[in-house]
Amino acid sequence: MRTSTARRMGTALAVAAALTSMAACSGSDGSGGSEGARKGEAGSAVGKASPVAALKHVRQKTDGARSAKVEGTVEMGSTVSMKQSGVIGWADGLSGEMTITYTGGVMGEALKKAGGDGSVQARYFKDAYYADMGPGMAAETGGKSWIQYSYKDLAELGGASGDVMQDQVRTSTPEQGVKALLASGDVKRVGREDVRGVSATHYSGTVDVAELTAKNSALDEKQLAEFKEQLALAGVTTQTVDIWVDENDLLVKKTERGEMKTGAFNSTLFYSDYGTEVSVEKPAASDTVEFTELLKQGATPHAAS
Repeated sequence: MRTSTARRMGTALAVAAALTSMAACSGSDGSGGSEGARKGEAGSAVGKASPVAALKHVRQKTDGARSAKVEGTVEMGSTVSMKQSGVIGWADGLSGEMTITYTGGVMGEALKKAGGDGSVQARYFKDAYYADMGPGMAAETGGKSWIQYSYKDLAELGGASGDVMQDQVRTSTPEQGVKALLASGDVKRVGREDVRGVSATHYSGTVDVAELTAKNSALDEKQLAEFKEQLALAGVTTQTVDIWVDENDLLVKKTERGEMKTGAFNSTLFYSDYGTEVSVEKPAASDTVEFTELLKQGATPHAAS
């Protein structure tokens, strides 16, 4: 029916956009084992280094951690606000599982109208992610509650911004926040601060989003020009990135702040338990509908309800 199809599509598109916030999860935290035995020496060395030299070491250390627990909040103007928690790994592409709870905005309302409770279970893999939409979606799709989002399909749907998203999600490792600061050119050490009971060094910088994308993506000149145009239409120019690094040279917190035409963008993420086990399985095919299939249904005429 036209109404139910529109509702399915609106919800699926909303979740697709919001779940790609994983690409912003570019930090980690935690300690343990042999790392703790070296923290005095490593922390002291990095603490005395220049901000750029220190962050290069932090980036290398964080990249080698391979997995971490993640918890935080994201707000995108009037579009969405949400909480997220789970575990991610990056030993061989992105993998992991997150619980995402929509607390406000038009996306949160879309989920509730579709019969959900505002929460989505997300599973991330190398080439796609899956979202469990619950019984509300299952009632509309013949009992299938999971939507599969192929990064390739989303890239084609989103144009240049889709190409950027595909690249960012596939390479979304906890070192990305450090890379952003190193690329900013104005990174500074703010000082020592307490983060959830952990003494950490605070670094800050302002990032030009288009310039950072040009440096770190494989977009050609035409794609980059299109992406810059999309950023301009969204009102996105720069973001302020802050990270906090513990004495093991690992991230404990990352924030990003910026402005869009729909309002302020704010992201705060905390990281813990480096090296935690990441075990995630793809949902059964019998319980999964592909996002492209929902698109096809949305393009097909239906009788009015």
